[in-house]
Amino acid sequence: MDSCSHKLYHVDGVDSRQSLETYFSGKEDMVFGEDSIIFPIENITKTFTKCHIRGDVLIDFSIGSMVHHLFAACDFFKHIIVLKIQDRCIMELKRWVDERTGAFDWGHVANLHADNKESSEQTQERENKVRSALQHVVKCNLEKENMMDLIVLPPADCIISFCLLEFISKDKDEYMRNVRKFSRLLKPGGNIILIGCLEGTYATAGTDTFHFLNHDEDFVRKALVDAGFVIDNCKVKKRTNVSDLIDYKAVIFIAAHKEM
Repeated sequence: MDSCSHKLYHVDGVDSRQSLETYFSGKEDMVFGEDSIIFPIENITKTFTKCHIRGDVLIDFSIGSMVHHLFAACDFFKHIIVLKIQDRCIMELKRWVDERTGAFDWGHVANLHADNKESSEQTQERENKVRSALQHVVKCNLEKENMMDLIVLPPADCIISFCLLEFISKDKDEYMRNVRKFSRLLKPGGNIILIGCLEGTYATAGTDTFHFLNHDEDFVRKALVDAGFVIDNCKVKKRTNVSDLIDYKAVIFIAAHKEM
């Protein structure tokens, strides 16, 4: 597949609903659930619990309009600030936050988080708790060195970024610059969690094919260390699903803290 014809996520935009349906839905024929839903949720929950990561402010900077990785975060952080590049993704996310007609159904994630032990009322309470924690959904501009421009955010205790860096970084140098931009949003000693796909070159959403930076575990580790982070935990899971919609080889979960 000719990489020159691939679109850029942050430049060309993405069909946010199509990407949710393809990679994060609860449909039986959705083959990515083990990698895109179960693996991230299990590792986020374990990391927050065992490493005692908690605080006032968590900033989420992830691809599309996903929220499933934040279901555990609302137990450990008072406020969640979501950064988005595109208006379309903001609208899709706010549709769910405001419980509007046609919002994407995240009930399968609420049930997974509850380990199927809670009643439907308790599961709804879980979703509402996430909604309450999402205080702000803020648009940012990656083209600027200070991507928040005139907006002043409180320093974060933790940042989570899900599958974003490989889509917005044209090459490895830009990936490392973006990691440093993320670092500026963190308090000294704050934590960063990156979840992503390794050794991929493209991903599709609907009829569009998007650029995907080809990189491996060693590179992600180096990018974090060079940006002033100490790595605390790293898990890599080899891909088991079969689909030509995206060509990654493995998924990575890596947690680190910013040096004081």
